[in-house]
Amino acid sequence: MNRAHNFSAGPAVLPLSVVEQLSAALPNFQSTGLGLMELSHRSPTFDAVHRSAEDRLRRLLGIPEDYRVLFLQGGASLQFHMTALNLLAENESADFIVSGVWAKKGLVEAQRVRAGRVAWDGNDTQYDRLPDTLETDPNAAYLHYTTNNTIYGTQFTKHPDVGALPLVADMSSDICSRPIDVGAHELIYAGAQKNLGPSGVTAIILSPWAVDKSPGGLNPMLDYTLQVEKRGLFNTPNTFGIYALERVLAWIEDFGGLDAMSQRNQQKAAALYGEIDRTDFWTGHAVPTARSEMNITFRAPSPELDTQFVQEADAAGLKGLKGHRSVGGLRASTYNACPPESVAALVAFMQEFESTHG
Repeated sequence: MNRAHNFSAGPAVLPLSVVEQLSAALPNFQSTGLGLMELSHRSPTFDAVHRSAEDRLRRLLGIPEDYRVLFLQGGASLQFHMTALNLLAENESADFIVSGVWAKKGLVEAQRVRAGRVAWDGNDTQYDRLPDTLETDPNAAYLHYTTNNTIYGTQFTKHPDVGALPLVADMSSDICSRPIDVGAHELIYAGAQKNLGPSGVTAIILSPWAVDKSPGGLNPMLDYTLQVEKRGLFNTPNTFGIYALERVLAWIEDFGGLDAMSQRNQQKAAALYGEIDRTDFWTGHAVPTARSEMNITFRAPSPELDTQFVQEADAAGLKGLKGHRSVGGLRASTYNACPPESVAALVAFMQEFESTHG
């Protein structure tokens, strides 16, 4: 099979073995005589898939037993609204670390529902760094942060130290890339299309505090209380996406879990950053202390060379390297399923491009 090297920011590369399993499941799933996408979401066959996906996520992340897990639709964009709707009572406000575009969207939704306040904003330096200190509101209901910035290429190496202030995290682009302290958070959500599977599924992890904070009686699709009660089955879920997620989690477990995956991701990122730093031809966007292991952002000496690099790389089978329009330049997304061989191919291409155009 002739597969390109996929550096897309999302939907992103999937493990080839998982793609093959998904293909085999489409015409006749587990000898049921029905294809995977034809199964009832309430059938015992799919229920086993659903429960296995939750169990695997719990094992990998070490989710506390009293936390609840949901697989919903709408992506992080819906969770920007849903978290504020469920967690902010009248006259309450949430604090936000605005580390990029997606974090800012979360702030906007909190302000639409109740109130949101900026605890730190990296706009002045084009989001190339993360905060050293925070100015939090002692009366805030919670602090929201985005663990990894896909557009600008920054990543928190640990969760912010905010004392007793509840933490809410958007982990869409680095969940299951390394071990995390789930118990330090009251709510975690993550769109699947970076590290967990295809688009259309959102993993949500809620502490007892988050479940109790939800007032209930909201629009049923947006109500954590009801969704927890129904196990995310209030409406028909993305059955194909949940199965794909379950298979990706199985692949991570078979690989050795999050410690092994973290080591692999560190090695891939180190290889790319090493090439960026080797000469003056390439310039990284994020300051070294805030660099992401998932999204490596950089640029050539001119916008014209950036464009030429993307075109030549695409022709050479290196796909998805154009930077986001917000920052320009180049971006290589090296999520879990991006193999080290793809990174090695990109490094070799960067060296060849520099020797030609440097």
